[in-house]
Amino acid sequence: MQPWFPPPGSTGAFFLLLLLPPLLLVPFVLLARRRHDRRTPPLRLLVVAGSGGHTTEILRLLSCLSESYSPRCYVLADSDKMSEAKIRSFEQKRAERFSSSQFTLDRIPRSREVRQSWTSSVVTTAYSILYSLPLTYKLKPDLILCNGPGTCVPVCISALLLGLLGMKRAIIVYVESICRVETLSLSGKILYYFSDYFIVQWPALKEKYPKSVYLGRIV
Repeated sequence: MQPWFPPPGSTGAFFLLLLLPPLLLVPFVLLARRRHDRRTPPLRLLVVAGSGGHTTEILRLLSCLSESYSPRCYVLADSDKMSEAKIRSFEQKRAERFSSSQFTLDRIPRSREVRQSWTSSVVTTAYSILYSLPLTYKLKPDLILCNGPGTCVPVCISALLLGLLGMKRAIIVYVESICRVETLSLSGKILYYFSDYFIVQWPALKEKYPKSVYLGRIV
């Protein structure tokens, strides 16, 4: 059997037909690559936990976030005995949904104890800020999420200092506790002026603090 050759004069058209299918696939490959590049990159999230209801509220917020907010770096006071167990339980359940779930736990000195005097609070807060600086630099968060515990003040201030020094700029999102109906917490009064987004859950607070964002009850 003799091999088949294209008729004379039709060689160019023959090779064009061979190249046409791969050429038609090029736009689809480029489109798929562009869509892949548009995927939201992971955001390194620093979460400040606090004793009492603060940790419960912040974990409710985290349950609404996708796995794009990963790894989650939790920071809590060294005297907080309850939050770690809640966080580990939350992350264990999350790992059942997301196999690549990642988190870390770090502790810092508590900036202010309940009923601690204002004079001594200045000293302990300054010490907590100094302790938080190397930790925040090590974690290098893209986003800081907090909701009122005193621990969030030194963490956020250390992040602001690192941003001013040009080392790492972090977005600070402060969510005031649902318990705060007409007045801000002490942490809220401080971080109202420094946070990128300040969220309140009652309209009365929005009227008093115009910079805040009112989204209704979110926890």
